[in-house]
Amino acid sequence: MKLVKTLMVGLAAMVIAGGFALSAKATPITGMLNIAGTANFNTSSLATAGSATFTDVLVLGGNTGTFAGFAVGTPVVMASYTFDPSTITNGLWSVNGFTFNLTSSVVQTPRSATFLSVSGTGIITGPAGFDATPGVWAFTSQNAGGHPHDTFSFSANTEGGAVPDGGMTLALLGAGLMGLAAFRAKFGKV
Repeated sequence: MKLVKTLMVGLAAMVIAGGFALSAKATPITGMLNIAGTANFNTSSLATAGSATFTDVLVLGGNTGTFAGFAVGTPVVMASYTFDPSTITNGLWSVNGFTFNLTSSVVQTPRSATFLSVSGTGIITGPAGFDATPGVWAFTSQNAGGHPHDTFSFSANTEGGAVPDGGMTLALLGAGLMGLAAFRAKFGKV
């Protein structure tokens, strides 16, 4: 009987500690943000472009998770971006208090004079109460004209990455093992 009480006290302590750990943790940034606008590249051919500046960038529909409530048409602030070679770009985009800091990117192949696809990774930060969260970024641009100083339409999306569970899985495993031990102690001497 004493073993059961000890196990129950331990279980209660684990549940309380797990609750405090979860309540002290900020909210992860999840979901996908879709944006689009105009890109002006440093060359007239997307096959040789290495950097871009962006204008008229707006939030599109189809956003999920943390970004689900973002109104379509909300302006997005975009930094100039050098993607070839890959360059760290702090504040690649910012909207509604959220910012994406790009840490690396890769130009996807095949690449042509009229099509470009770039993907990358980084960290999404948000207003107070949100954890900095790993995320992925991808954008495509296409242009049929290929004239010097053309602007290119682009579309992009950023997705918040998977977030660790803060130790709750381990706490639940411990609680289950304690329950098995209590069951064995109570019914093991048959």
